[in-house]
Amino acid sequence: MRTAYSVEKVRAAERDLMARLPDGALMQRAAAGLAVACADLLGRVYGSRVVLLTGSGDNGGDALYAGARLARRGAGVRAVLLSPERAHQGGLAALRAAGGRVSADPRGDIGRADLVVDGIVGIGGKGGLRPEAAELADAARSSTVLAVDLPSGVNADTGEVDGAAVRADATVTFGAYKPGLLIDPAREYVGALRLVDIGLELPAPDVEALQHADVAELLPVPSADSDKYRRGVVGVVAGSARYPGAAVLSVSGALRGGAGAVRYVGPGADAVIAAHPETLVHTGPPSKAGRVQAWVIGPGLGDNEEAMADVLASDVPVLIDADGLHGLDPARLRARTAPTLLTPHAGEAAALLGAAREEVESARLHAVRELAARYGATVLLKGSSTLIAGPDGGAVRVNPTGTGWLATAGSGDVLSGLSGSLLATGLTPLDAASAGAYLHGLAARQAAAETVPLTACDVAGALPGAWHSLAD
Repeated sequence: MRTAYSVEKVRAAERDLMARLPDGALMQRAAAGLAVACADLLGRVYGSRVVLLTGSGDNGGDALYAGARLARRGAGVRAVLLSPERAHQGGLAALRAAGGRVSADPRGDIGRADLVVDGIVGIGGKGGLRPEAAELADAARSSTVLAVDLPSGVNADTGEVDGAAVRADATVTFGAYKPGLLIDPAREYVGALRLVDIGLELPAPDVEALQHADVAELLPVPSADSDKYRRGVVGVVAGSARYPGAAVLSVSGALRGGAGAVRYVGPGADAVIAAHPETLVHTGPPSKAGRVQAWVIGPGLGDNEEAMADVLASDVPVLIDADGLHGLDPARLRARTAPTLLTPHAGEAAALLGAAREEVESARLHAVRELAARYGATVLLKGSSTLIAGPDGGAVRVNPTGTGWLATAGSGDVLSGLSGSLLATGLTPLDAASAGAYLHGLAARQAAAETVPLTACDVAGALPGAWHSLAD
């Protein structure tokens, strides 16, 4: 699992460690790791041309000390000082002693560089780059760019990008991942991400990204005495005369989520049975369909307040998606005795928050936390980096398997059924949403390796292969 920590927590851990180390030792650890990463990107250090874009903070010092190490190995290193009077004096002296120089022709040196190292702004930076720095960052895009700790101009805590920022091919971060490195839109600026351990002792994380092994441990596995009811039954209330396909797609995801049986309630029974004859169908209301361990409601449903009220009155977990999200009352959800999982995209989240869609997309971490707190529910905010937040205010999870190929009609219906089925097997809403999003993205990636463009049916059809790759 990748865990990310706020700037405040990282700074506190750095202060604690520096108090126990000789002066400058922590920066030397960071510079050593940075120099190794630079060498790996270059392939051959001797004779290579490296440009350091250095600001006034410790990031600039890290870059200068790393540049000194590269210069001692035969690289031609030039430092572009954006604030010469505030440059890190120890790092600058080390660079000069190793044969590196301060650039007299920044644009020319950048244009000839094999590698540009971004040490302009550190993790405490706010807002976009200033004009001079922005111009240099733009010029650097013709070379390979490695960012120190994070790309300058992105917000380390939130993933927001408010103005010009460096677009890196790779980022080396020190001590711990920062939330902005894992969350869009900032994640798109990071490139390949590498962590250098400098010995920090950190408290509870602010953001988590489950990895292959973490999700594999969550997947339900039938025991020898399992039957379809012991494995869990998920109920799906979806589809309408206008959107019958939503019922089929939601059920297709639910059938591949590990539950032993799927009950479908709605007007799409004929289409569902034609596609998935193993489904248990009922005309409704949901409370009369038979016992379930979780409900999924909303995809393609239209305005069906009776069904929504019936499902919300149940004493089992409920996943609400799509049409079910319209006009939700926070007090109604908070009054439930069983947990609720909401799965909005950015537009639906904006409506739930009474905000503009652009606000949600630019500040996704804030939006998902606010939704979870306001509605007393676990929230899966779909998007290029899907985020999952619980109502207790703990660490937010970010899904690492997302792909742009999932931006296709009906893929959210598949995700709803899949996550709801995992909910019915006994996973918590946070784990069900996390595992569902991971499998969903993994299936899309595997399907895209053979067939593009993808449809929602392609994603659903690839779920067994994604599950199998995790189980192995």
